[in-house]
Parts: sequence; C-alpha cells; structure tokens
Amino acid sequence: MDIKYNEEKDWRQVRETVFIKEQHFQNEFDDIDMTAIHLTAYEGACLIGCGRIYPAEDLISYHIGRIAVFKEYRNQHFGARLLAELEYAAKKQGAMCVRLDAQLQAVPFYEKQGYVICGEEHMDEHVPHIEMMKII
Repeated sequence: MDIKYNEEKDWRQVRETVFIKEQHFQNEFDDIDMTAIHLTAYEGACLIGCGRIYPAEDLISYHIGRIAVFKEYRNQHFGARLLAELEYAAKKQGAMCVRLDAQLQAVPFYEKQGYVICGEEHMDEHVPHIEMMKII
C-alpha cells in the first residue's frame, strides 16, 4: 500500500462514494478540510481509501477522521494499515495521543487497533458515534 499526502481530488472521491453515496451523510465536507493533513492510500495505481488528521485544542493530541475505504477493498486490512499511517503522520506532527469519533459499528475494529472509549455516545447526522483515543 502506498500513501500520498493532500491529493484533494482523490480524498474527495473516496469520501463522496463512501460517506455520501453509501452512508447517506449530507454534511461531509467542512472547514477542517482546508487545514487538515489528508492521506490517500493506493494499491498499485488503484485508489483505495483516505483519512485526515488535524490538531486538537490541547496541542498534545490530534484528531483522526474521515477514514474511508472503498467497498471492494474492505476486510483486507487496508483500513488498519491506513489508520497506522494516520497515527504515524500525527506522531510526526508532535502528537502524544490521537482521538477519533467512531461509528458505533466500527468500535470493535478500533479496539483491535488499541483504541479505548473515552466519551459519550452521540449522533453525527443519522449515525451513532462515540469518542475513542489511543496513546501513540
């Protein structure tokens, strides 16, 4: 798997497909996109997924978000590998821990990657989420 940084056309394509078309989110793109560091993942020449990182207010942690993998590449460990790359990118920026808002159905995946629940369940549009964190 290869990683590229800030390939806007590609990360927009992944998020449009996964979050808007598949999961029916309406407010997918936001102001954070303007300042976040975006990673896109490729297998050979094929785009497979994306994610982003941005600093939290506490200055020692980074948020990881908008992790998405195209349907045909799921259950092949690309999500875990992409998450590890996002953690590495956050660590290079000086993060000591990372936080994310996980869709409830994805909590077991994140727990396997070393994340723990650290917040209350909340809704993001129509999907329940919960905050999780990991020391890196």
